[in-house]
Amino acid sequence: MMQNAIHIDDLSFGHHGAEQRAIDQVSLHIAAGECVALLGPSGAGKTTLLTLLDGRLRDWQGRVSVLGVPFEPNRALPLEKRAETGFIFQEFALVERSTVMRNVLNGRLGRMPGWRALLGNVSKSDMDIARSALSDCGIADLADRRVDSLSGGQRQRVAIARCLAQEPKLIFADEPVSNLDPSRAADILTLLTSAAQARGATTVFSSHQPELARRFADRIIGMRNGRIVFDVATHDLTDDATAALYDDTDPASGARLKVVS
Repeated sequence: MMQNAIHIDDLSFGHHGAEQRAIDQVSLHIAAGECVALLGPSGAGKTTLLTLLDGRLRDWQGRVSVLGVPFEPNRALPLEKRAETGFIFQEFALVERSTVMRNVLNGRLGRMPGWRALLGNVSKSDMDIARSALSDCGIADLADRRVDSLSGGQRQRVAIARCLAQEPKLIFADEPVSNLDPSRAADILTLLTSAAQARGATTVFSSHQPELARRFADRIIGMRNGRIVFDVATHDLTDDATAALYDDTDPASGARLKVVS
């Protein structure tokens, strides 16, 4: 039986001083190897959920397990466990004045012994893995370029290569193509989902673009006001459910919407 990569029961979290919870009684299971899109408008809770699952938030309530490791709401994960998950940021989060290769090698730090990571002592194996990630992302020829000389699409490819170099079992991507034009967005999501599938990694990406979620995800989870309003296989998602997710006049903003195929 396929195991769950993510297991969440009755999860709630509120940012300090906020009147409304960013995540409100969320429960979901994501199987190993799935490609799942979190769909919803700005403020739906998508980024907060991904950040929490990446182990970077505290003071939440509920039960969370990622890759078989139970989370504790007030304790950081050990470094070796953090290395199993990769995160691709909306704003790339690259070292702009460093080279492409140096940025991709940063993805290896969590896989190195502490002293090697501290000294930046890169092994031949690390270099081979980084070169392979660059090649898979189509940017091997940019290895010696500084990141601040690259286009937005090229920077996102560097961010994906850094993530792949980490060799994660689970990849989170927060609005990974929101800064790109439609054609480049499709190229980047093709790259990301294909690379993850080839490696057997589970992928969870957030989006506010239904057409991209439908094209690249096996399963779509609709979020609004911190709650899950639908959770369906992509081919079962209706246009009515999608429209209701973004309808500001919908009085049942936090209620579970009925989704029919």
